[in-house]
Amino acid sequence: MVEQNARMALEFADRGYVFKTGKIFLEDETENLLENEEIKKAFLGER
Repeated sequence: MVEQNARMALEFADRGYVFKTGKIFLEDETENLLENEEIKKAFLGER
């Protein structure tokens, strides 16, 4: 699934891939991505 709303997409997926400048920046299980402080700040809009 490719989706602009990352938080919503991660609710349905088992794994997630974070792309940065067209390349895979990080891949992990969704619960790990949702708990990752760097990912939350940079890609999920949390401060």
